[in-house]
Amino acid sequence: MTVTVRYIVDDAAAARDFYRDALGFTVEVDMAPGFVMIGRGELRLLLNQLGAGGAGQPSDAGAAPAPGGWNRIQLPVDDVVAEVARLVAAGGRVRTSPVRGNGGVQAVVDDPAGNPIELIST
Repeated sequence: MTVTVRYIVDDAAAARDFYRDALGFTVEVDMAPGFVMIGRGELRLLLNQLGAGGAGQPSDAGAAPAPGGWNRIQLPVDDVVAEVARLVAAGGRVRTSPVRGNGGVQAVVDDPAGNPIELIST
């Protein structure tokens, strides 16, 4: 079963490159600059640029979609500390440094648009 998540980004091409090159996603549909669909295992990620397509439009109340927030995808990795360093070198930004929690070691890195990615190792 594939799970689909949509992220609003300010630059779909830059987001595509980050997820493809730094996190191993495969590009499934590339309609940059407005939209890119990428996948990794059972996760499909839709990268929508602000204003592009139906998902990039304001709500009925006039609130515009924006990158960020705290909802996030979680990706298992072997070494959280090493993966954080690698993603920062690829253009990501640390939101929360690695910590040990109930599920193991975890950290949150923002993609170049400010959307969070949680890395976890048990």
